[in-house]
Amino acid sequence: MHTNWVKAAVLPSMRKCVFVLMVLTAVGGARRGVAQIDPGTTESGTKDPDTKMEPREKWSAQWISHPRAPLREAITLHFKKAVDLPTVPAHYLVHVSADNRFVLYLNGERVGDGPARGDLAHWRYETFDLGPMLKAGTNTLAATVWNFGVYAPVAQFSDRTALLVEGDTKAEAAVNTNDSWMVEVEPGQVPLPRKVNGLWVYMAAGPGETLKAADYDWDWMTGAGPGWVHAASAIRENIFPNAGVAASFGTQADLPWALVPDALPHMAYQSEDAGHVVRTGLSGADSFPGQAVTVPAHTKEHILLDRSELTTAYPKLTFSGGNGSHVTFTYAEALYDAKLHKGNRNEVGDRKALGIIDDIYPDGGQHRIFETLWWRTWRYLDIAVETGDEPLVLDKLEAHYTAFPFTTKATFTSSDPDLEKIWKIGWHTAQLDAHETYMDTPYYEQLQYSGDTRLQALITYSMTGDDRLPRQAIQALDDSRIPLGITASRYPSALPQYIPTFSLLWIGMIHDNYMYRPDTAFVKSFLPGERTVLDWFASYQHPDGLLSKVPWWSFIDWIETRQEFPSYDANGESCLTTFQYVGALQDAIDMEGALGKSVYVDMDKTRLAAAKKGLQAECWDKSVGLYADSPKKDVFSQHSNMLAVLFDVAPKDTQRELLHKVFAKDMGETSATTGPQLIHASFYFRYYLARALDHAGMADDYLKTLGIWHDFLKMGFTTWPEQPGDTRSDSHAWSAHPTYDLLTLIAGIEPASPGFKTVKIEPHLGDLTHLEASYPHDKGLIHVKYDAGHAEIELPPGLTGEFVWKGKTTALQRGKVTLEMK
Repeated sequence: MHTNWVKAAVLPSMRKCVFVLMVLTAVGGARRGVAQIDPGTTESGTKDPDTKMEPREKWSAQWISHPRAPLREAITLHFKKAVDLPTVPAHYLVHVSADNRFVLYLNGERVGDGPARGDLAHWRYETFDLGPMLKAGTNTLAATVWNFGVYAPVAQFSDRTALLVEGDTKAEAAVNTNDSWMVEVEPGQVPLPRKVNGLWVYMAAGPGETLKAADYDWDWMTGAGPGWVHAASAIRENIFPNAGVAASFGTQADLPWALVPDALPHMAYQSEDAGHVVRTGLSGADSFPGQAVTVPAHTKEHILLDRSELTTAYPKLTFSGGNGSHVTFTYAEALYDAKLHKGNRNEVGDRKALGIIDDIYPDGGQHRIFETLWWRTWRYLDIAVETGDEPLVLDKLEAHYTAFPFTTKATFTSSDPDLEKIWKIGWHTAQLDAHETYMDTPYYEQLQYSGDTRLQALITYSMTGDDRLPRQAIQALDDSRIPLGITASRYPSALPQYIPTFSLLWIGMIHDNYMYRPDTAFVKSFLPGERTVLDWFASYQHPDGLLSKVPWWSFIDWIETRQEFPSYDANGESCLTTFQYVGALQDAIDMEGALGKSVYVDMDKTRLAAAKKGLQAECWDKSVGLYADSPKKDVFSQHSNMLAVLFDVAPKDTQRELLHKVFAKDMGETSATTGPQLIHASFYFRYYLARALDHAGMADDYLKTLGIWHDFLKMGFTTWPEQPGDTRSDSHAWSAHPTYDLLTLIAGIEPASPGFKTVKIEPHLGDLTHLEASYPHDKGLIHVKYDAGHAEIELPPGLTGEFVWKGKTTALQRGKVTLEMK
């Protein structure tokens, strides 16, 4: 244990507000020429599965900052360093990190940004090859680093304002951060705390930004004003000469940051449409942003843009003149009416944008540029302009899309064209919720919750075959485990939150990886963590097998109910949380049996048998034919009953009848009766409904449960929302699981054995007359086509499996085969 590592702050009041800007994006632009290096890739750019991500052994560069400016207060800094090269090398590798974040520039062009989020004990550094961007002679290396302090995203850890750059070898040592770097204080771009502007809801994603052009040093890249000084070690409290020299994870050092290489590729930074004008009272503005627009002096007007679909992107405004003007950007997923209802997402009328804002105060200069330091989420962008004595020219507005750079490999079409729309929108939702971590929502929270992330990882496997972001998530949640044994509900998160039931879903996430991906060593490395989670839950397991009420927040599903959910009896016991415990035990037994130790298999089987016995004895209400949420039998939910089926608590011969009783109305049978009033599952928890239907042999009914997603299409949604009605979030990946379901349940492509070594193809077409899909596998694409009573199936070389149709199983070998479907 490294006793000298500085512990991360965990309460907002303990985080000082620090904001560091070393380069404004006036000199930025699209990333070109430079190669961001993934240490786990081969020279050709492909992933090398045998490459282990080891931290850099020894560092020479220092963490640097301004020698006199506050380290933990709101601050903006510029940094730069001149590097002279007699010739241009083919490669020039540099490692870069910062607290909180940086944007790196070389000779005025954007190189990249980072570091990817982690905690202080796992602080990422990025690696870039500057070779393609270098020139013979003097090169200027610069970066932008910022830390929003108490206004920072909840996901952001921080200790103090600092920058680190180190060349890979002695050949690149000239870039190493030390007192040869220059730094100046810059007050022109600062964080903008939230304002009460009509939308006051829970927000965890960080602040807006303010650009005060008159205060900004627009010539800093080439100038040498009086504010420039030599940088100094960021670790001022250390008196030794090597104070602040960087160190990797596993190295004893008097530093807050334990460095590890970022295993992820660089996030996308791609030019895209910022939107088109759908409402304005400004003459000549209809062609903006394609053409410049002049806002006359003493004018107060709005320009409302619509992208037609949601995005996550960096907006970049170029403007001229307008001294004394004020421009406000308001970003919105949807527009609101006077009663704060969203309604049809395509309707504009007199609706308005509410939410996160950026403020810009022009200084009269020409071709000034404002680009946000952190990306924004919007479909609608309202530009409010109020000019003073000078006209303001809005020269252009650009947008650069950013998210994890997935390569989409799956395909899906069917005789129902709406299903393809549902499939595509689900994938678009999942993409916007995937960056350096998975995120529950890109607009409001940007937090990696295990409940949401489990579904997002499955979508990722099925759409791309890329497991890098899922592996990051599993590892991050393992890093969050506390001495008691459970994981945090979300991680990274500087504000701790614990949902013990989400630790059970983390075990499910590991098991999903075990089934879909071939790296058993990766899975095995998390078995110790899985054991601590189950040991913790076992301490709350009563002699009757049921779980008592556990500390913190026992979240199950986001539903609207006046009843306690989950509910408990007089002994504090819950059937519903016990059902989730059963599922985690079954997953753990499967993994321990193959990769772990028999003693844990036996222990978990004992726990499982007791839990299942208790559920049947205490939770089954024979009088109504349903499983209750607690032994008190006063609250009933779809959740408990679908989990009873999925985990075989309900006897096999009763499962179909039970599911039909609980979900008949959801499948269009409006006259069906269920008995007691049921708490209904949200979009999120319907993922488990799909698995229960499949488990009970009712997967052909799955398409009947998608009615609400069909309704969303009519409402103009371009991503799937958090919940029904007046949802807060319009983009929640936990509602995107139909994208996964359509490939695995309807097209029928799923692993038949751990590591996806073999495939099982069992389609459930319902009323569909045609379906064609492709699914990515490590060995190549799996392709299926169902049409006119025939199935065409093609497996890549090296993959075998089976085709199941109406109880008949046919062995599958590599290559293409046509089978009858009778």
